[in-house]
Amino acid sequence: MRKIVLAAAAAGAALSLAACSEGTQEATGEAADAAMADAEANMEAAGDAVEGAADATAEAAGEAAEDAMESAEGAMEGAEDAMEGEAQ
Repeated sequence: MRKIVLAAAAAGAALSLAACSEGTQEATGEAADAAMADAEANMEAAGDAVEGAADATAEAAGEAAEDAMESAEGAMEGAEDAMEGEAQ
């Protein structure tokens, strides 16, 4: 997706530059460069956000698994205690 955005910005800048005067070409080139820099910064920020969400999800899943394991161990101990009580 990042390549598509950058390619579209570059293509738009190239078309704009071909039809403009020299002064306008410079301004358009600077605007295109700024747009590409903004797009890159936004892509990096989105990547960081996705990575952070993935880390948080993995941590929550690990904690849930630990809780489930503790609950299962408690249930097994309770069942063992009940079986021992019936045997006596």
